[in-house]
Amino acid sequence: MFESIFATADTTTTTSVSLAPFLTSVVAALGLGLVLALIYCYRSRFTKSFVMTLATLPAIVAVVIMMVNGNLGAGVAVAGAFSLVRFRSVAGQARDIAFIFLSMALGLVCGMGYLGYALLITVVLGGANLVLQMVDFGSYRSRLDRTIRITVPEDLDFTTLFDEVFAKYTTSYEMVFVKTFNMGSLYKLQYDVQLKNPGCVRQLIDDLRCRNGNLEIAVSYQQSTGDEL
Repeated sequence: MFESIFATADTTTTTSVSLAPFLTSVVAALGLGLVLALIYCYRSRFTKSFVMTLATLPAIVAVVIMMVNGNLGAGVAVAGAFSLVRFRSVAGQARDIAFIFLSMALGLVCGMGYLGYALLITVVLGGANLVLQMVDFGSYRSRLDRTIRITVPEDLDFTTLFDEVFAKYTTSYEMVFVKTFNMGSLYKLQYDVQLKNPGCVRQLIDDLRCRNGNLEIAVSYQQSTGDEL
């Protein structure tokens, strides 16, 4: 099961690929790619185009590997083609990139004929990712991160005005944005903070209102951009 289904007597020269092993590898790559796409969809936001890519990418890579089949010139050409595709695409999130690498690895293993290893990789790495998603691994800190927007009048010195309040309710805070509006009569401040307790938002807002003249205050979860890792 863990041996290549292709002839491996001479791996230094190009050999022909018969139809039956070719179709077996492609079908196996499609099936494992579909399983990988389903794992990716579990409890995560996704687009139709990306999951379709995950499902078909192993088969595409498998076909490329089987067609190269020891031909050095074809291998160099394929590497150049992949590099062009990389520079024509936008950077994604870390999890997306990891799944793309995993799907390409599955296609590589299937293209070499090691279908048993491809199944083992899917079960072990796909299962590990599924378990991490189920336990919400690494999400505790993100539940404490907040963005706070505070409006203050122009005659108020806001440099250290809220430091005492933030020291009471947060473990870290940083002013990341200052903007004037309403013809310069008001300032809008933005802080990125990490709360000590997610249930203290109400008390935090009340204490901030006592210092900014009861003007507008907005608290939201911190938003990360799509190209961040």
